[in-house]
Parts: sequence; C-alpha cells; structure tokens
Amino acid sequence: MHHSAPLPQRCLPGTEPPLRGLFVDRWGTLLELPSGPPKRFADARFVTGAVDALYRAQSEGWSVYLVGNEDHVAYGQVSDQEWLHFEGELLASLADQGVRPKRVYACLDHPAGKDPHKKPSVFRLPDTGIFFHALQADGIHLGQSWVVGDSTLELAAGQRAGCRTAAVRTGVGLADRELAVEPDVVFDDVASMIQALVRSPTYSRQR
Repeated sequence: MHHSAPLPQRCLPGTEPPLRGLFVDRWGTLLELPSGPPKRFADARFVTGAVDALYRAQSEGWSVYLVGNEDHVAYGQVSDQEWLHFEGELLASLADQGVRPKRVYACLDHPAGKDPHKKPSVFRLPDTGIFFHALQADGIHLGQSWVVGDSTLELAAGQRAGCRTAAVRTGVGLADRELAVEPDVVFDDVASMIQALVRSPTYSRQR
C-alpha cells in the first residue's frame, strides 16, 4: 500500500500568531549620525551591536522595517542617484550579515525642500503613513509592533499608529524635543532593546 507523506502542520485559520513589526530608525539608531550629507555608504558606521541584534529579532519572527526621513535628499544635499546607491549598499551589507528587512521606508520629500521633493508626504515622520502601509501590505499587527528610535519624530508617529515605542540613547537621544512624547521604554541602544524584546514575553504581549 502506498503511504503518502504526512501533511505539514498548519495553524487553523484565524489562530496564526500575529505578524509583529520592528520599525527601526536609520540614522542614530541603526547607523551613527553622519557628520555631513551621507553620500557614500563607505563613510557610514553601524551602531555597535545593531546588525547582530536585528538578525536575532528576525530569527525570532519579527519583521524588520527600516524607517526615516531623508532630509539631505529633500534639500538637494544628496542626489537621488547618490541616495539609491547608498541605500543599495546598506541593504547589501545587511544581507551579507543575514538581515533582510521586510520593507524599507525612506521619505525623500519635505514641504520646504527643493524640487522635485518639495511636497508633503504621508510617509514623512511624524505622520503615520508607513505604519498603516505595513498594516495593509503585510498584515502587521501594529498593537504588537515596536518602533525603535533616537528622535521624537518616529516615536510620536509610532504612538499615534498604536505601536509600542522604545527610545535609545544613541544618536540624538531624544534631545531634538520636537514633539512631546513619552516612550514605553528607554534603552542605551537598539541592541540592548532587542535583547530585552526577545528575552521577555511581556514585551510581546498585546496592548
């Protein structure tokens, strides 16, 4: 008698674990703040431990997103071509270390920028467009997702979208004070935040 291979175990519809997003700010959180317009990836430096931490989060089932406003591009200090090259090399470097972001969000527009980027955008932080795009496109559960950043812009946006928020003391360490925001937790850096995230189930519970 022929015995077919057992079917793979699958969750019953509606019982799958929620898709959780980890929205990580680029500058000051993943990458050290640039000393000038970031034209070359070779001049950029990852915050110590950040890439290994993202790999660990990804291995634990978190969908990693990169987020941030790129005002250097909006104001014409970095060309579109330079930015595309920079972002391509950044993603290649992350991939070499096993980190493959689900999506990358970079807002290149600013209402006071230079053409063709002189325009508003719902993807510009502190607006919430990126989070609801991830919700619609990927089914991310915002209430069980985290935003990690060093400025009030991304943290305020995350709170408004219903995400949990973690401030880090790298980068500007919330010294921008552009918006009044009280993060859920504060850590020295993204590596220590993710270490706590994957160790403690309380960081993953539904709000």
